[in-house]
Amino acid sequence: MNFSRRQSVEPEINVTSLIDVVLLLVLFFMVSTSFVQDGRLKVRLPESSADAERRAVDPIVIAVTVNGDYHVNGRALANQSPETLRLALERSGQPAKSTAVTIRADAQASHQAVVTAMDVVGRLGYAQVNIATVTQTEAR
Repeated sequence: MNFSRRQSVEPEINVTSLIDVVLLLVLFFMVSTSFVQDGRLKVRLPESSADAERRAVDPIVIAVTVNGDYHVNGRALANQSPETLRLALERSGQPAKSTAVTIRADAQASHQAVVTAMDVVGRLGYAQVNIATVTQTEAR
């Protein structure tokens, strides 16, 4: 009897295809993240303890009341529709690119009314939108 040892082959795992798949997934995720837009409105929330900045052009002030009514620069609008707000902003006569818009919403105003105002402002091309706040000492 001839008992010769067979040559043993070390088992190995071929990971080449796994590396290819992982690299393709990495490339896919890198490319797909460039399609995400963080938002069209650049909202800068003012600090409530800082003093207001003085600007050459007076900002447009949109006030939102408890009932959801809009006031543009102190003038009440006829109704609550976004179209009426858009027309009032267009008639303000101030250019959209260089004018700041401040939204002063009542604390009890509906969230939808504030979001509608922000949406109209963004669609008109205003790039600087401020949300007005009060300090806690002023509120009391």
